[in-house]
Amino acid sequence: MASFTNRGTKQKPSWQYTISRYVNGKYKPIRKGGFKTKKEAQLAAAEVEAQLKKGKYVENTKISFAEYFNKWFSLYKIDLKTPTVKHYKSTLKYIEEFFGDKSIQDIIRSEYQAFLNQYGQKYSKETMLKTHGHIKSCLESAIEDGIIQYNFANKAKVTGLAGKDKDMKYLNFKESELLYHELFNRLDRGLSYYAILLLLVSGMRFEELVGLTRDDFDFNNNTIRINKTWGYKKDMPRGFGETKNEQSKRIISIDPKVMNEFKKLFFKTPNNIHKLVFFSTTSKYHVITNTAVNKVLKRILDDLGIEKKITPHELRHTHASALIYKKATIPYICERLGHSSPDITYKRYLHVMKELRIEEEAIAVNMYQNG
Repeated sequence: MASFTNRGTKQKPSWQYTISRYVNGKYKPIRKGGFKTKKEAQLAAAEVEAQLKKGKYVENTKISFAEYFNKWFSLYKIDLKTPTVKHYKSTLKYIEEFFGDKSIQDIIRSEYQAFLNQYGQKYSKETMLKTHGHIKSCLESAIEDGIIQYNFANKAKVTGLAGKDKDMKYLNFKESELLYHELFNRLDRGLSYYAILLLLVSGMRFEELVGLTRDDFDFNNNTIRINKTWGYKKDMPRGFGETKNEQSKRIISIDPKVMNEFKKLFFKTPNNIHKLVFFSTTSKYHVITNTAVNKVLKRILDDLGIEKKITPHELRHTHASALIYKKATIPYICERLGHSSPDITYKRYLHVMKELRIEEEAIAVNMYQNG
């Protein structure tokens, strides 16, 4: 049974409930105060008693929100990749800044909304949606642990600054065709040219490219297996690593002309301990660097008179755009690029499809004008 006491004054009441409880033969009551009315305290106590009847453990000792989030994150998010870990650490930083040492049990919905509003004035809505998602998941775990009785992040309104428009750069089909043919004339100049060619015709990520080994090339079927990555910069694990997601593990068909060039490359160059295709003896990470490839790509585009300047990663966008131009389906492009779902592919390349739609409408309008 619960008892209720007004710890405040008649003019400014502050009700507290006390629920009798014994743990291992010792009296350990559950107390919580700060309720404006006795009715609020009664409702809260009834919820706790219902949890106890279901056999759920209810934590009486208070723990700061920041401490609980850190423990939850460290325990349940151990398999995250480095960029995602950074997002969670940012969320922890925001919690520490705003809530300080305040216990997770004492936070109410209005305080949490104030938190979102304050940080929404400094960060993009995309960032705040991630932060809100982290916190909601953490609070669900706190409910399961009996730390709190309700998720104070539910039904909160997420605010934030408008994100910067990401102008996705890519070469149009004619520009990519020029680059494709010119690369064959320069393959004798080094591995960076092979890397650019393969990025252009495959759409793979750079970490997937440098993670390729000779065993991944099937010259009989003109396919390449992508099932691992290689850490090529300081914020990545050293050596071989996992792909971005399960869907990123794939086998893709490659232009036979390109495959033949790699077959010749393997024949005339020595192998290495890891069988890495893009192995480098001078690089700290034992593979060619993104910076070196970027410089070579810029040089070729300058020589071709292509004013648009793109990065090696944007060769991935170029590949996807070329596939759309050639009427490939979204499910196929999704599978080839290793996206987790066709929705991601559609949203990412919607602008390309809109551009093509304008061209198609021009064809429809002028269909009979030249007859």
